[in-house]
Amino acid sequence: MNLSDQRRAIRLLLNERDATDAMAVYYAFYHPDNRTTLVTYPEDAERARGYVALSRTGIDLFRPLVTMRLPTVEKGGELDLDAGIHLLYRAIPPETPIILHTTTTYLPLIRAVFAIEREQTLRLFRLDAKRFEPIINIFVTQANSPDELPRFIVRNPPGDPRGEIVASASLNWQSPTFADIAVRTHPNYRRQGYGRSVVASLAQHLLRQSRTPLYSVETHNTASIELAQAVGFRDTLARTVILEGHLQPGRNG
Repeated sequence: MNLSDQRRAIRLLLNERDATDAMAVYYAFYHPDNRTTLVTYPEDAERARGYVALSRTGIDLFRPLVTMRLPTVEKGGELDLDAGIHLLYRAIPPETPIILHTTTTYLPLIRAVFAIEREQTLRLFRLDAKRFEPIINIFVTQANSPDELPRFIVRNPPGDPRGEIVASASLNWQSPTFADIAVRTHPNYRRQGYGRSVVASLAQHLLRQSRTPLYSVETHNTASIELAQAVGFRDTLARTVILEGHLQPGRNG
């Protein structure tokens, strides 16, 4: 099966309107073809029960980003452990370093078969358009990223194209429905409203494009959570994890 056929086979495994599925949807369906590898289960089935996507990204040039939906038992909807293990070992060579983004549902299986070097739990926020109020800050300017995605920045001194960037809001990815915002503020300029201003500017830009802004943040990052809530983001209550590690050898799936 080619990539288009594989994408059709997994279409029903993901909900494009669900914020919880949004990142998996992007990497399964919208990430560039030449940087995407899909492995489906069962292989070559017209309607797959599960898949693993390996995506080459700017996050790490040497470690693929892995997203997935693992097979469930057809009656009852519980995770099919044997099928899940088989799929993982068919998709990912053991001892190959990866970055993995997944739901907390899969954590028991993931921890059983992966050697994990780092694990982060994330809270997923979604912008509530009714609570959002644009922030007017004349120091905020738009400067698209090298991949032509929108990016909003504040420089010091303001307006000087050679000035130091003190705050920036950019996109990790965007699909036709959602877009995931990342923000960085120089330590010397935090708690001055710059981060909130650039995030609000990017959120407004996305709303004009009929995309819903998302914001993922580590559970203990109180400052970032407060920033998101101040702009109008609300906790979806979904929890996901980012893992760094590799599949343990010695299992044949």
